[in-house]
Amino acid sequence: MTDELKTNANYIRLRQICLVAPHLEPVISDIAAIMGLRVCYRDGNVAKYGLENALLPVDTILLEVVAPFQPGTAAGRFIDKTGGRGGYMAIFCCDDPDARGAHASSIGVRTANVIDHPPYHGVQLHPRDCRAAFIEFNHTDGSDDVLGPYPPAGPDWSTSIAKDVTQALIGVEMESPEPEILAEHWGSIIGVAAGKDERGVPELKLPNCSFHFVKGVSDLMSGLTFRVSDPARVREAASARGCKVSGDGFDLGGVTFRVVA
Repeated sequence: MTDELKTNANYIRLRQICLVAPHLEPVISDIAAIMGLRVCYRDGNVAKYGLENALLPVDTILLEVVAPFQPGTAAGRFIDKTGGRGGYMAIFCCDDPDARGAHASSIGVRTANVIDHPPYHGVQLHPRDCRAAFIEFNHTDGSDDVLGPYPPAGPDWSTSIAKDVTQALIGVEMESPEPEILAEHWGSIIGVAAGKDERGVPELKLPNCSFHFVKGVSDLMSGLTFRVSDPARVREAASARGCKVSGDGFDLGGVTFRVVA
């Protein structure tokens, strides 16, 4: 894991992807069963936002699903607006969330919420300004090791890492009518220069995951790509759980899960 340690004062990496669903079940059970993952935590702190959640570690990246249990929540409005299609939030750990939030503000991206639960501090940006999904920057004091403490995932989250089926989350797909512009916009917010992948698709390359921006009818987080031990077996498991399987992926939790060897 040496390449995933904080090695300088200006680091950033993907910490968490959050999906949203009308109800946690059967989405959480389906993800766990199909992908061979384990729930590590259910965070009672999100109840004040009218939400319930569950988190599953995919190696050192957390996959979270939130669901509203009362009307008038931001997550509920997101579901209504998108028809349940699209990922909800991309969460990055970094050196200084406040500085990154101030930089975002300087380019017209407002701060929507600040979470201060020492040793954890998070700055969430407004999804309308981010386009496609929420962006959050966070930092946990004293946690330079990516396997160390991360309060949103509970006290012992790393003990729930399971890699027999799923080894890593390696890609996030973003759709937009203007993929190049969205890539540049997210790159400006995150502080990562936009480039192109081997297919010529706009890309933001982070130390532990890449964001790819493709043509679509609206701005949304449309897919997640996972490296797995046996893609065919995972797709069979998805089909058995009633997911729509097509090509190298299947639909679950409002996004397409793509699986590669």
